[in-house]
Amino acid sequence: MSARGTRANPANRFDRFRVELDPGEDDADLRTEFLDDPAQSVISTNGSPDLGFSASVNPYRGCEHGCPYCYARPYHEFLGFSAGLDFEQKILVKRDAAALLRTGLAAPSWKPQPVVLSGVTDCYQPVERRMGLTRACLRVLADFRNPVAVITKNHLVTRDADILAELAEFTAARAHISITTLDPELARRMEPRASLPAHRLDAVSRLSAAGIPASVVVAPVIPGLNEHEIPGILRAARSAGASHAAYSILRLPHGVADIFLGWVREHFPMAVEKIEGRIREIRGGELNDSRFGLRHSGEGPAASRIRQLFRVTAAREGLRVHPAPLETFHFRNPDDSQLRLF
Repeated sequence: MSARGTRANPANRFDRFRVELDPGEDDADLRTEFLDDPAQSVISTNGSPDLGFSASVNPYRGCEHGCPYCYARPYHEFLGFSAGLDFEQKILVKRDAAALLRTGLAAPSWKPQPVVLSGVTDCYQPVERRMGLTRACLRVLADFRNPVAVITKNHLVTRDADILAELAEFTAARAHISITTLDPELARRMEPRASLPAHRLDAVSRLSAAGIPASVVVAPVIPGLNEHEIPGILRAARSAGASHAAYSILRLPHGVADIFLGWVREHFPMAVEKIEGRIREIRGGELNDSRFGLRHSGEGPAASRIRQLFRVTAAREGLRVHPAPLETFHFRNPDDSQLRLF
């Protein structure tokens, strides 16, 4: 089985040329490259009404997890790479992320607010074990007592339970663990370098035991493939100690549609028509709908059934769907000269 989410390397929509993988090349030869990202700032902001946050930090661009459905793949095209294999093979690393974050939080223009790690690619992808950029950023956030929410599908988040617990004492930390399936075989195919479902549930348990509010996000819900797993995932989440839950429907922007459907053809050739048909059913006949208010939830009877299934199950399991806001009251600037007097 391939250790990559995709072997496809489709043309960058902004470039005239592309690199195609030799069909005979073995996955072992597809080594991951880590490239320096000379970022001048690290706090990104957005104005999307669909997101519950406006500020985020992404220590890495591209993701080793290799999920073929990842909506972040097209961002790699802005860097001159492909949304396909390049996205999981060429990872940009912001080595100065912690220092840039400290500068950003100390700036007079900064208004204390929750920061999400990460809003695009997974901040706990495998290379984080070696580089520790996410942990360094968390340390900065804890120094400032600035609230943070982490989103990941990697058990490595438990390594930083000490810092997250420190922030949780000020109601300033929350962890969101993404679980797409409870089937380890499906997870290996669909998320080849992410933690297995049992390990993600163990992360929920460990974080909750450390006093860190933990949420399970059923994402993405892929119509025709994993929607039936929603009740089982939510039951397992509650048993593991999760306090909140959320879900998000599959998004296939730009070239992600071809990459994902190519993956389906490879692994579930008999179900291609069913899965594609169900996706189009909730996207008004298309494969993607980028409209605010619909891109995460879809529309139509099928989308309504998924929403109702999630809500009923979450209520039955005692999982809240609207977490309490993170607290900014305790924010401080540890580098402020007035603080040093004390």
